[in-house]
Amino acid sequence: MQKETKRHWYSSWFDTPYYHILYKDRDRDEAQTFMDKLTAFLDLPNNAEILDLACGRGRHSVYLNEMGYYVTGVDLSPENIKYAKQYENETLHFEQHDMALPYPKTFDAVFNLFTSFGYFEEEKDNFRTIKAIKSELKKGGYGVIDFLNVAHVKQRFVTEETKEVNSISFHIEKHMDSEHITKHIRFEDEGRFFHFTEKVRALSLLDFQSYFEKAGAQLLHCFGDYDLNPFHENTSERLILIFS
Repeated sequence: MQKETKRHWYSSWFDTPYYHILYKDRDRDEAQTFMDKLTAFLDLPNNAEILDLACGRGRHSVYLNEMGYYVTGVDLSPENIKYAKQYENETLHFEQHDMALPYPKTFDAVFNLFTSFGYFEEEKDNFRTIKAIKSELKKGGYGVIDFLNVAHVKQRFVTEETKEVNSISFHIEKHMDSEHITKHIRFEDEGRFFHFTEKVRALSLLDFQSYFEKAGAQLLHCFGDYDLNPFHENTSERLILIFS
C-alpha cells in the first residue's frame, strides 16, 4: 500500500507505547455505544464494508467486526498495525496506509474517529484526505468524521496539567491560537527524558463545509456528541459530520 515516507510528529508520537499508556483510559463502553448508535442511524446492513481510517490499535475496528461488519482498519503507524493484526480474521484486516491517499477499494462507510483528522502540517493534506474519503465511498455510502468542537475546547481550555499513568508523570502544556491546538508532552521513564508534541488544526464547521464543497461532497448531518444529539457550537463537546 502506498504511504508517505516523510517523518512527521504524529508518526513518531503515535508509534510509541507511551501514546497508548497516556490515553489508555479512553472509554471503551462510550466508544462501543457510539458505534451502536452510529451504525443504527446509518442503517448499515450486517454485511456492510467499513473502512476505519486512522484506526490506531483497532479498538473501533474490532468492535465493528464483532457487530457483523466487514472491516478494514488502516493507520500510518507500523507499530499500531503490527499490534492490531493479532485480531485479524476473514472479515477483519489491518494495513499501513496514509489516509491522505485514496485507498484502492470502495466501502459502504468510511469512519474517521476520535479526532484523527487535522494533524497534517500542510493545509492541503486535509483537503486531500476529504477527497480520498469521497473516492473511497460506494454509491450511497457515508463518510463520518468525529472531530473536537473547537469552540467548546476554547471555553474550557487548561494550559497545564500532569497525569500520573503507570507510574509515569506526564507533564502536559497546551497552547491554542487561531490555527492550531498544540500539546507539549514531557516525561521521564527508566532514566530517559522524552518530549513529544501533538498538534491539531483548529477546524470549525465552516472549515469542513469548505472542504466538502471543494471535494464535491455533501454534508448530510451534524451531531454534537456520541449520543447523536444536534450540534451546538457553544455547548457541544464533539463535531460529528456525516457526508456523502
